[in-house]
Amino acid sequence: MPNRPRLRGCLSHRQVLPLRSRCSVRHWGLHSLHLHHFPRHKSHRIFFFASVLAGAIGVAIDRLVYFPLRKQKASNLVFLLASFGVFVFIQNLIQLIYGAQILTLRTGPVKEGHHILGAIITDTQILILAVSIILSLSLWLFVKYTKLGKAMRAVADDPVAASVVGINPEKVIIAVFFIGSALAGAAGILISLETNIEPTMGFNAILKGIIASIIGGIGSIPGAVLGGYFLGLAENLGIWKIQAGWKDAIAFAILIAFLLFRPSGIMGIKTERERL
Repeated sequence: MPNRPRLRGCLSHRQVLPLRSRCSVRHWGLHSLHLHHFPRHKSHRIFFFASVLAGAIGVAIDRLVYFPLRKQKASNLVFLLASFGVFVFIQNLIQLIYGAQILTLRTGPVKEGHHILGAIITDTQILILAVSIILSLSLWLFVKYTKLGKAMRAVADDPVAASVVGINPEKVIIAVFFIGSALAGAAGILISLETNIEPTMGFNAILKGIIASIIGGIGSIPGAVLGGYFLGLAENLGIWKIQAGWKDAIAFAILIAFLLFRPSGIMGIKTERERL
């Protein structure tokens, strides 16, 4: 049975999210704590610039931190500790360069949201939903049907066997870091349209991303997407009846339930121990 893909570097992978958000804000001179407007006619270029630069930063992190560890055949625990180190370093680097003040990014004047089944959804939230679906579907098709995507799955299953059949694992890893970090940069721009921008904004995304991945099933892109939507709906439906401060508690309660009763997730592959 194929091995599950490893979670090495997942913390530093997502920590580029607040970095790209703040770089994009500073690029257009939005320096104060007041409300500023995102130039719509340049939004596509900013989105592309942030994603590409985030991908380049992800590759640099891999070459400087994780590549030497792979050469030394470090354990998963060492990679996890290195991820935490990169996480803290980048978070403090953001504060050093851009400051710790809260920034706000907007595409236009604040408008009343749309009423759907008693809930309110804004245009920005619809945009985030649409772009996330497009990016997730594109990633799934890329991994499933392209030559590079198949090489990624092969290296995730068994790097040694992949190298035997002519796949260069290091080139594949570089591509994975670039694509994953670029997607994190895109997510940073999308999230910054909905919430405030601050150096620590990536930490909550990391926690919710890991929880969604476990709920959906580690190694399954459709499962991760399904887990994210399931978690989001559960949190927001839950705070209809209780205070909003319990939102994170709902997420961790769901995580504990899945770890106890279905650790493989919704669409994950069961291990031999779970089958027994």
